[in-house]
Amino acid sequence: MIGQRVTRQRTAIAGLLDDLGEFRSAKQIHLALQQRGDDIALATVYRTLNAMAEQGDVEVLLSPSGEHTYLRCAPTAEHHHHLVCRTCGRTVDVDAPELEELAAALASRHGFTELEHSVDFVGVCAPCAEQAAAR
Repeated sequence: MIGQRVTRQRTAIAGLLDDLGEFRSAKQIHLALQQRGDDIALATVYRTLNAMAEQGDVEVLLSPSGEHTYLRCAPTAEHHHHLVCRTCGRTVDVDAPELEELAAALASRHGFTELEHSVDFVGVCAPCAEQAAAR
């Protein structure tokens, strides 16, 4: 959290994200904070999440509905990608060296340096697929 004040709100949001372990929208995070008894305004949740994303403390994924969702990965986590269930939100961290090789090759081919990228995969996890099939 270098460069950011450690406030009660930021600590509460970071703690909740540590417990969730899956991508959630700012509104979902706000609701969960309220359920925990943390009185934090929705605008503060948005501001804090944006600041945490800029610092690299949370990852941001655009959901299929177009809403930004947030996930706090382990502080020691190296660059990785995610499989995200569009039904339940379950998130799995995945290493994909072939994507890293592709990114490096594309950058080299087109003369790019200092390349950054974000690739996440959204689908339906096995338990949700089984539930849908049983209906």
